[in-house]
Amino acid sequence: MFLKQYLQRGNHWIKQNMPGYCDFCLAPAAQGSGWCDACADELPWNLYACRQCGEPVTQGQRLCGHCLTEPPAFLATQAGLLYQGVIKELIHDFKFNASPRAGVLLCELMLMTQPQLTGQAFVSVPMHPANARERGFNQSYWLAKQLSHRLAVPLHTAQRVKRSRSQRTLNRRERASNLADAFAFQMPPPQHLVIIDDVMSDT
Repeated sequence: MFLKQYLQRGNHWIKQNMPGYCDFCLAPAAQGSGWCDACADELPWNLYACRQCGEPVTQGQRLCGHCLTEPPAFLATQAGLLYQGVIKELIHDFKFNASPRAGVLLCELMLMTQPQLTGQAFVSVPMHPANARERGFNQSYWLAKQLSHRLAVPLHTAQRVKRSRSQRTLNRRERASNLADAFAFQMPPPQHLVIIDDVMSDT
């Protein structure tokens, strides 16, 4: 029994780390994709989203209530998938386990739902050096670098100069205050930037 379970786990790991198999159900993947058509249809797509912040809205609604009353400083957001289910697991695996396979899949999913306007350059959300040392890599920079290469858009860089507390438990106003004066550019950025991150928080 133990040997059978061991072999099953080994077979699962091998398929999950080899091309040609769906990363979600391990069935044969669609041509040129990391997932099968059935799993792609079941992903938590953000079908109706506020065009400014990306929050889910009802069909036909262009802006959410927050953006109508307190518009954010940015013009638009492209968040093609909701942070739930297998997508949440995929991001966690990439962010905290540095899984290359998860990173590639996230990049492919972002390319499927890329924004109509790509701006003059991409910039990733920078990490404070102390956080980067703890985690070992900046997942946002990794994604931005991949997207920059694939879409032929220049990659601009910024620095995190203030080590702020986590944004996870903060509301919109607290998040803005928490990140005040937290970032700096070494060189003047272009007028139109696209900010790349793995998760779009409630702004």
